[in-house]
Amino acid sequence: MAEPLKDQINTASVTLLADGLADCSPAFPRDRFVAAALAGLDGLELKDRVRSVAAALATAMPADFPAAAALLREATTRVRLDMWSGWPATEWVALAGLGHLADAMTTLGVLTPFATGEFAVRPFLARHRAEALAVMRAWADADDEHLRRLASEGSRPRLPWGSRVPWLNDGVTVPILDALRDDPSEYVRRSVANHVNDLTKDHPDLALDLLDRWRSEPGEHTRAVLRHALRGLLRAGHPRALTLVGATPGGGSVDALAAESATVQIGGHLRFTVTVRADAPGPLVLRYAVTRERSRRVFHLGERVATAPGQTFTLVKAHSFRPVTTRSEPVGDRRLEIMVNGETRAELPFVLTGQ
Repeated sequence: MAEPLKDQINTASVTLLADGLADCSPAFPRDRFVAAALAGLDGLELKDRVRSVAAALATAMPADFPAAAALLREATTRVRLDMWSGWPATEWVALAGLGHLADAMTTLGVLTPFATGEFAVRPFLARHRAEALAVMRAWADADDEHLRRLASEGSRPRLPWGSRVPWLNDGVTVPILDALRDDPSEYVRRSVANHVNDLTKDHPDLALDLLDRWRSEPGEHTRAVLRHALRGLLRAGHPRALTLVGATPGGGSVDALAAESATVQIGGHLRFTVTVRADAPGPLVLRYAVTRERSRRVFHLGERVATAPGQTFTLVKAHSFRPVTTRSEPVGDRRLEIMVNGETRAELPFVLTGQ
């Protein structure tokens, strides 16, 4: 079994950060910081460990933030921090540096190649809206791919685990996205696509207008970014999203749908085979849904490209009903739906039973 991520913040990660700071300044209370950072750590989950180490760092660093930030930046040249030693340091910047935007953002820029500053920039965006966003727009032109990614990821409207910054979802980040949409780094481009996917949830027309414009502009990677950014709308069968990937909304049909069994046990798989038919040449965007009373969950089935009208494709799928801690699956009647280019074209009932 893999080691829990929370256990990566431990004696070794705290000591590495402490050694870097102590190497820069003999006045840094290394042992006191290590003891305070490790106290009670075993009983905490991941984000609470980050906060606990950051709080301990706050008691050990110089009270003058610009001087403390300079010390931290220097420490990165003495030891090679990583995600687990550096993440609490970025959290400390967010805690202690809100009144010192320039020093804080410079420090996050130095730290982010070791430990992403995407969570730590959020309080600065909330308090220093225009100024912080201007810094991040400059990061989008940086030579370092980590800084360029931070520009996109840190300003995502719905950043997972990040604090919410409501004004980020109204299109103000488009200049950053424009600068990075065809970035040479896939690491950066995936962040851009995820950022636009966030926008589709609150402002779908804005996101679709942006992607439509990108499609008309030169770009080696535009097609891949566009498809990844549209995944949420494609799952929902949004007609304009389908059109942007070249699919005809509602085009296509299902010739046959069969399941291996009409009953599936919790812990087992619903195994089914479906044959779809194209109405015309072009993409077929295929999804399936598993529905029950007051619940409908949509999943990716596949994508095929027809070269002629009437061309058929057969797909085989096994949908897992393995129990997970985040969701309970009550036994009872279910329905399998097959969607072709956004429209349900076939349905099949089945029953989920106990183990």
